[in-house]
Amino acid sequence: MPAEGGKTDMERIGLFSEMEYITVGDKYVSQFNRPFNEAASKNKQMLPGGSKEMSDLQAGYFDPHFVRIFEGEGYINLNQVRRRDMMEAAKKNLGKAFLPSSGEKKPCGLGSYYGTIGGPVPFFSAQSKPREKYKAPGKNLYTNPGKKGTGYGYANITIGKQFSHSADFYDAAKLNYKKANEEHHRLLKGAPFKLNLHPRDYFDANPYFSEESLPPIIKEKKKKSISNTFKPSSPGKKPGGMKAGTFDPYPSHSADPYVAKLANISGKDDKIFHPPSGPKSRPVESIMTLNVRRALNSKNYKTSSVPSY
Repeated sequence: MPAEGGKTDMERIGLFSEMEYITVGDKYVSQFNRPFNEAASKNKQMLPGGSKEMSDLQAGYFDPHFVRIFEGEGYINLNQVRRRDMMEAAKKNLGKAFLPSSGEKKPCGLGSYYGTIGGPVPFFSAQSKPREKYKAPGKNLYTNPGKKGTGYGYANITIGKQFSHSADFYDAAKLNYKKANEEHHRLLKGAPFKLNLHPRDYFDANPYFSEESLPPIIKEKKKKSISNTFKPSSPGKKPGGMKAGTFDPYPSHSADPYVAKLANISGKDDKIFHPPSGPKSRPVESIMTLNVRRALNSKNYKTSSVPSY
C-alpha cells in the first residue's frame, strides 16, 4: 500500500526487489516423521562385499598377494624334511619289515590257554595228584574197661572212692548258738555295768515335758474401768503475738550493758591479721541453656525448629 508521501513500502526499505518465498508450494513435513538421513534412502548406496573369513586363499586378506615378514630368508617345508628323515631311516633296515604269519589269538574264556605263547602250565593243573591210601592210627591202651552210666545217680563211677553218708541235723545251727550263749552267760560275773551320767540328746523329744511340778495358776486381777473421760477445765490458748498462750509469763527484758569499742591499734610492729580471700563464685549456666546451645548453633539456627522442653 502506498503511504501518504507517494512511496511504497519497498521503496522506503531501500531494496531493489522483494525477497522470494522459498517454501511456497512445498509439502509440509513433520519434524517427528522425517528421516534422519534423507540422502541415504535415495539413489545407489555403497555395498561392501561382506565379512571375510581367514583361509589359505588370497581373498581372505586385504593385500593382493602374500607379504613375507623377512625378505630373503631360507624357506623350509616341514613335509619335505619329514619325508627326508623317513627315507634315511628306511635305508638302515637290513631286510623287509617283520610280518607275523597270522594275527594274534584271543582267549576264548576265563582260565583258557588258547592264544598264549607257552600253553598250559602243569603246576597250575586242576587235576588231583596221586596220594597213598590213608591208614588210621591204632587205638590207645586200655587198662580197665569203661564204666557205664552218665555219672548222676550211679555209684562207683568216679575215679576216687564214693563219699560216705553222714547224718545232718535240721536245727544244728540253732542248737550250736544256744550252747554258745549258755557258755557265755556262765562266764559272766555280776550284772552289766551302767553309767549314771549317760549323755542325752541336744533337744528332748517333747519340749513341753518337765520333771518339776507346775506352779499354781495365777488369777488375773480385773482393772477398774474409768467411767468418765478426762476433759480439760478450759480450752487451749492460742498465741496472739504476745505469748498469751504459753504456760509461763513473758520474760522481762534485761538491758544489755554498754561496752566501749576497742581502740585502734597503732603500732609499727603490730600487724593486723587479714584472712585470705576464699573462692569466689562464678556464673554457672543452666542445663537448659547448654541443651539449647548444643541444638542451635551458627550453622543450623535458621533451619532447626525450636526445641520443646
